[in-house]
Amino acid sequence: MSIAHLLAVVPVSDIDRAGDWYTRLFGTTFTNNPMPSLVEWQVVDGGWVQVHLDPDRAGSALLNFAVDDLDAHRVDLADRGLSTGDVVEANKGVRLSEISDPDGNTIRLIGGFRVDY
Repeated sequence: MSIAHLLAVVPVSDIDRAGDWYTRLFGTTFTNNPMPSLVEWQVVDGGWVQVHLDPDRAGSALLNFAVDDLDAHRVDLADRGLSTGDVVEANKGVRLSEISDPDGNTIRLIGGFRVDY
């Protein structure tokens, strides 16, 4: 068995508001809008973020994005009107910064990520 795609689902209470916010987060409009309650972005080959209308679960997601340059990503987000939290030095050169969507779903940006430590 082989997995061809990974789809991370983010529950939100207002699909239009969330769609606007995630468009600013990703710097581009959604890749697909297969139904009125779902918009999705392909963020890497085989990796998708699905923003789904689910008010009962809204705010419960945590997504981790390993980025190539944490400082540059934070500046890009600020330029799009989104503020990240302070950078936290984790361990072994890994640095973290968080941002939350309007429902409180957390997106953690990871700088210095590598497969092997």
